[in-house]
Amino acid sequence: MPAYRRQWSGGLVALTGAGLLAGVLAAGCTSPSPARPQPGAPPRPGAAAHVAVPAGPGGADVRAENARPGYPGWRITSPGPQEIAGYADHASARPGTVVRLFVSTTAAWFRVRALRFGWYGGMLARLVWTSAQIPGTRQQSAVVAAHGMVVAPWRPSLALPTVGWPPGSYLLRLDASSGAQRYVPLVIRSPSVAGRVVLVQPTTTYQAYNLWGGYDLYYGPRHRHAWRARVVSFDRPYQREDGAADFFAEEQPLVSYAERLGLPLAYLSSVDLDLDPHVLDGARAVVSEAHDEYWSPAMRAVLTHARDQGTNLAFFGANEIYRRIRLGSSPLGPDRIEVNYRNPREDPLYGIDNALVTANWPDPPAADPESWLTGQVYACASARAPLVVTDPRGWIWAGTGARPGVRLPGLIGKEFDTVDLSAPTPRPIQILARSPQTCGGRAVWSEVTYYVAASGAGVLNAGTEGWLCGLPTVAMVTNRCLTTFPPAAVVHVIERATRNILETFARGPSGRGHPATDFLTGQVSH
Repeated sequence: MPAYRRQWSGGLVALTGAGLLAGVLAAGCTSPSPARPQPGAPPRPGAAAHVAVPAGPGGADVRAENARPGYPGWRITSPGPQEIAGYADHASARPGTVVRLFVSTTAAWFRVRALRFGWYGGMLARLVWTSAQIPGTRQQSAVVAAHGMVVAPWRPSLALPTVGWPPGSYLLRLDASSGAQRYVPLVIRSPSVAGRVVLVQPTTTYQAYNLWGGYDLYYGPRHRHAWRARVVSFDRPYQREDGAADFFAEEQPLVSYAERLGLPLAYLSSVDLDLDPHVLDGARAVVSEAHDEYWSPAMRAVLTHARDQGTNLAFFGANEIYRRIRLGSSPLGPDRIEVNYRNPREDPLYGIDNALVTANWPDPPAADPESWLTGQVYACASARAPLVVTDPRGWIWAGTGARPGVRLPGLIGKEFDTVDLSAPTPRPIQILARSPQTCGGRAVWSEVTYYVAASGAGVLNAGTEGWLCGLPTVAMVTNRCLTTFPPAAVVHVIERATRNILETFARGPSGRGHPATDFLTGQVSH
């Protein structure tokens, strides 16, 4: 739990008019969405005709890429982690970089298919490259090093050329001759982000939750928290989601939707923010796609500098920038090792370089709450609950038909953020939705907030991991989404609100046309 606690009570924004979604919201929607298309289904006639493409460079290449034929066979149909697994020596790479792939399999041979995710007329992915048959080799078992760090000390199996691969979010699918399949995530990094909306893959958070080999930053053998790793390595496969980590829960829905809009996009991984202090120079906006929890001081400094130069920020998740990490090199390259002791007194840098001690960001010895940047603090993890719209006059709700008190079921949770004025909070800050929750027996709120920095940059925080579950491009149902698709009226609201945010942020500093009105004082940003 965060070190800060809310010092003020409810009643500041009336939750009037709340009721059943079907009766309230549907009546207020000016143009309800038809039923959500099934993943991989052909698009509805004219489905994207209403989308306006903002001015700026880069939109044409995204539209041209998505005009190419999609690949309906991108899904894994026979997951086989015991038969085949692999990892790459890059979390992200520029086009043309040689990426080595390390694969262990019990099969006689395997192929690699490079799948780029986007819209592609509703197919959601394109087959960019296919390897020849590669002889299969069963490589040695995992090695557990100091501090619970698991490494797969494998020999490289093949090199991927990546020449001509367009920037984007990729999954490399390993197809064994036995029929088993497994994914390996890879970002093909944009050579320039100038004038673009940057989608950042939360790679460091993916790795924190990677239990391959029996250890992650939460658990060790026998699922014991006390035996958790303090250090994790990128030199191993991902265990979760067929090897794709949390790609389908935390990234793919927004990637596919942003590409459908034809926005000027660029792609990075969170590791890129640590490696290059100028990596965000000139960006129109930076998007944290979902549960983006693990940040190094260098990553945070780069994002803060971008905001202060006029780059808009959108956080479409919760629990962002909560764990402080530091990154180190492995034999395969820089930033391949991630350190997070969590208990600061365990960290050997404690009392020596407290700015790098891997505690939680809001906690001593060098407390620097995430709310300085995101506008909110991490509140809690709980069951799914409705998102309640409290300020439908806010620009993000334009065209949604949302009314005060409208409840959008299933969009709050599992983790959520809240405004806490006992923590450092940018002001004025506007609360656009305020959803009551109970956590540990106390009343809390999950909130959607917007503030404008001195540079004119807008900062939007959805405050919930469930926001992406309302997008029409959700391709797979996970434990972070509903077990069924949300009603069409909910999809209409979240789709349109997300479109408003992305298109507005793609035009430049949003504060120029959309000031923030403080929820307590009524003060308006300038």
